[in-house]
Amino acid sequence: MKKIIALFLSLILFLFPLSACQEKDSGTIRLNEVTHSVFYAPLYLAIEKGYFSEENITIELTNGGGADNSMTAILSGTADIGLMGPETVIYVQNQGKKDAPKVFGQLTQKDGSFLVSRIAEPDFEWSNLKDKEILAGRKGGVPAMTFEYVLNELGMQNGKDFTLNFDVQFNLMTSAFLGGTADYCTVFEPTASEYQASGKWHVVASVGAQAGEIPYTSFIALDSYLKNNADTVKGFLRAIKKAHEFMATHTEYEVAEAIVKQFPSTSITSIETSIKSYKAIDAWKTNLQATEQSFERLQTIMQNAGELDRKVPFNKLVDNSFAKEIFG
Repeated sequence: MKKIIALFLSLILFLFPLSACQEKDSGTIRLNEVTHSVFYAPLYLAIEKGYFSEENITIELTNGGGADNSMTAILSGTADIGLMGPETVIYVQNQGKKDAPKVFGQLTQKDGSFLVSRIAEPDFEWSNLKDKEILAGRKGGVPAMTFEYVLNELGMQNGKDFTLNFDVQFNLMTSAFLGGTADYCTVFEPTASEYQASGKWHVVASVGAQAGEIPYTSFIALDSYLKNNADTVKGFLRAIKKAHEFMATHTEYEVAEAIVKQFPSTSITSIETSIKSYKAIDAWKTNLQATEQSFERLQTIMQNAGELDRKVPFNKLVDNSFAKEIFG
């Protein structure tokens, strides 16, 4: 995995030598998200309620279908900001890139996936996974590493007590599971609730509730973009702040009603259920400032998965200055 990442970064640096040349304070932000999920409700709320427009910002949203693809978009200059797992920043920093990406806002602080099974398990225990195969994400990604860490902490080891299947791309996991691959799968909302309601599977556990706090999904941009577009970055974070304020003063149904256009094939009821599920595990980080303690834990999880040789200092990974100014 690490060799592949090193080769990938070398190719990026060769093919896109001008990626650091960012336009100063453009009113348009090309935002690449790792996947499309109610897990990122504050972002969609800021879009649908016009909070970005109030900051004279236009969001061009694209779906990367995986953190590796989202980071590729950032490094190649085809996206300005990425919403993805911060493990990608750690990998890039360890390759010594000069104009490196940094986390400037942490959106989620819990694993947002839910474990689903083909059969109902009302009395589910994590020991039920013994001798089972699980689709939990790509190797080296936060979802898979967090899931493995959770089971390791419970005394279970991959390849001995259970099997993690890394062969299926992140955005194809749901269809693979429905097609018969593996015994369990981790799924984000609203897919988890929507498919359960239609009888396709049963949600048996929240991975985030078991895993505890971790910097799971963050807003990431190159150093050069942050320096050259400071006003735009601050406006971006102000819009997210307004979204959090709306969520704090309105019901889950009202939030669902506001973002339903982002999920045209999903009912408001399912979105409401998803928001309640994420609120129940305290999924969202409301001040967006990452902490050194949480990043230390993330790097421990990466080392546990065999994906990190050496830890990276916090100040090389995170720039909290913008979030601190906006959120206080």
